Amino acid sequence: SCYDNAAAEAFFASLKTEIGTRIFTTRAEARRTVFAYLNYYNHNRLHSTLNRQTPYEARVCYRPATALAA
Repeated sequence: SCYDNAAAEAFFASLKTEIGTRIFTTRAEARRTVFAYLNYYNHNRLHSTLNRQTPYEARVCYRPATALAA
């Protein structure tokens, strides 16, 4: 879906902006940096499309609409 691709593109653009495009000395250093960013992104960074909530808050508070039986 084109909508899924747009979200992925936006995430990776944010990732590159926040941690930069530097070259890491080890794979472990790169993993630590990316996982630290993921933790920040999911638990601290507010998103305007989620009504100024974090992705974690949006997921925990999500209540799908229920259909009423006729």
